[in-house]
Amino acid sequence: MLLLIAGLVLFIGGHSVSIVSRSWRDGMVGSMGAGPWKGLYSLVAAAGLVLVAWGFGQARATAPILYAPPQWLQHLAGLLMLASTVCLAVAILPGGRLKRLLKHPLLASVKIWAFAHLLANGDLASVLMFGAFLAWAVVARIWLKRRGAPIAEAGPPLWDAAAIAAGIGLWLLIVWRLHELLIGVVPFV
Repeated sequence: MLLLIAGLVLFIGGHSVSIVSRSWRDGMVGSMGAGPWKGLYSLVAAAGLVLVAWGFGQARATAPILYAPPQWLQHLAGLLMLASTVCLAVAILPGGRLKRLLKHPLLASVKIWAFAHLLANGDLASVLMFGAFLAWAVVARIWLKRRGAPIAEAGPPLWDAAAIAAGIGLWLLIVWRLHELLIGVVPFV
């Protein structure tokens, strides 16, 4: 469990530097330069992600069960994951109308992903990991709203159709094989 916690601290902590102290972050970028700062940021994020994945894999095997979700919640989680993958595609592709509507589609994707997995998994490792990501995404969204972060301009609806198609395609790949290959868990049993 310690590796999982260390990974969460590194990954989420690194992604929260601007939330905690924007002036400190700007000072570091000013003194180091943008390139070295991005390199350091990327190394911390990558190390955190590796520790989260490794730690979660280890902790999940022995984590105590906090609650046992009913079977139907797995199916609801699967449906929510479809929305999450569409939000992810909206975040990655150029802006259509959905990007403007969602305001911060990557954070929407993370929130939906984390909430869906909290519905379907009641072990301590899952609650710790998905709960941490959900809490971070909520705080980050509030911070962006208070900061007045710019919202993408609405673009052609063709990008919305492409994002929906890409999101559905990614979801189908995850359900078909990717979740089992990467995580070792069949999403629907």
